[in-house]
Amino acid sequence: MRRILLITILIIPLLYSCEKDPDPVPDEYTFDERARYGLYDLMKYAYLWYTSMPTVKLSDYDNPGELLDALRHRPTDKWSFVSDFDSFMASMQGSFVGHGIRMSLDNSNIVRVASLYEGSDLWPEGVRRGWIVREINDTPIAPILISGNDAAYSTLLGPSTAGITNKFLFEKPDGTTVTFNSTKSSFTINSVTAAKILDLASGKTGYLAFETFIDPSEQELNEAFAVFKANNVTDLIIDLRYNTGGYMDIAQQLSSLVMKPADTTKICYKLQYNGLVGPDWNESYKFIRTESPLGLDRVVFITSRSSASASEVVINSLKPYVSVTLVGDTTYGKPAGMNIWGYPFPTNSVPDPDYKYVFAPITFEYVNASDEGRFYEGMEPDVLAADDITRDFGDPQEASLAAAIGVLQGTKTKSSIPVRRSRVYSEGDQLPGNLFLGPPQPFMK
Repeated sequence: MRRILLITILIIPLLYSCEKDPDPVPDEYTFDERARYGLYDLMKYAYLWYTSMPTVKLSDYDNPGELLDALRHRPTDKWSFVSDFDSFMASMQGSFVGHGIRMSLDNSNIVRVASLYEGSDLWPEGVRRGWIVREINDTPIAPILISGNDAAYSTLLGPSTAGITNKFLFEKPDGTTVTFNSTKSSFTINSVTAAKILDLASGKTGYLAFETFIDPSEQELNEAFAVFKANNVTDLIIDLRYNTGGYMDIAQQLSSLVMKPADTTKICYKLQYNGLVGPDWNESYKFIRTESPLGLDRVVFITSRSSASASEVVINSLKPYVSVTLVGDTTYGKPAGMNIWGYPFPTNSVPDPDYKYVFAPITFEYVNASDEGRFYEGMEPDVLAADDITRDFGDPQEASLAAAIGVLQGTKTKSSIPVRRSRVYSEGDQLPGNLFLGPPQPFMK
């Protein structure tokens, strides 16, 4: 079902555009030059800030990616992108190539595992968030992360190619060390990184660590919330600290799982497009029927500067209906999203072309039922808390989770004490950042 929806988002809007063939670009142009013209026509029509695009000479740009960079509305638009079609399709279905590990520095400048996918060959070895990473291929890793030397980090880990093996020296929580040879492989990532029941003084509480809104997420969320519902949870903590976004229908699903079954008549969010297409494309989306809605009165979110786009949609959509508290750090600040189109555009004569590019310009802003949105500076937390990478997800003593529990139990109030924010280093093939992907929309050239 989700795979069908994925194909629909990319392909169907293009088929709608087949009412007439576009004027052909001269044959002497290269494919990238023709793609450049196609992107320019799309931007003039659907780009949210189409009135602010600079005047450019198309022949100055070799490909659509370079052109898009020149056309973007600065400094606001940091997100519009052009991507390889096949790579994008694979990534949105959860396909990943790498070790599946993320690392960061703790307050003592010790490198630790920040997160690990279950498909990694390190997972069955017992490696978890909080383990210390001493060396990779006999090279101390801490100096590289302390210096912020991205080139050295990338060189040490090597390209995102299945079959590449690296040697990791870990220190376990009990102080012993262990060496594992990890081989990069292709696997489907898990978007739910933890789902636990916490027995608190305030009642049974569901804890969900959720990393990305992608194809496998629908079933993973259904399974997690079925457990929450079966255990009669009365509160919920949703950990979005590393979640940079994804599909709008998954954001709609997660929001709806918090609500009551009868709330499907209420507005979840509204999409607002530019003045040209807005009269036809502007739309309100309601909460949807889900398998295990909890019907809660309050929810606590754990956030960071990496909590973006679709993550912010969920938070913003729930605010008019339930008590929402943010713990951690200010969110990223992306109250806008994009529709996506495959290129070359289909025509009557070629209704199913061999797609090479995905064009994803920012096309809309989103607001909630109370018309709240446009938080380009992010949403500030009610309680500041550190991303405590010394402990695993779901550990009640982990700083952010402990603060969230304190909110539920009435022992934690707003704090202004600054906390250290360390960069989390990723590896492997990554999704384009900060995604909130909208519904199919027609484009007629």
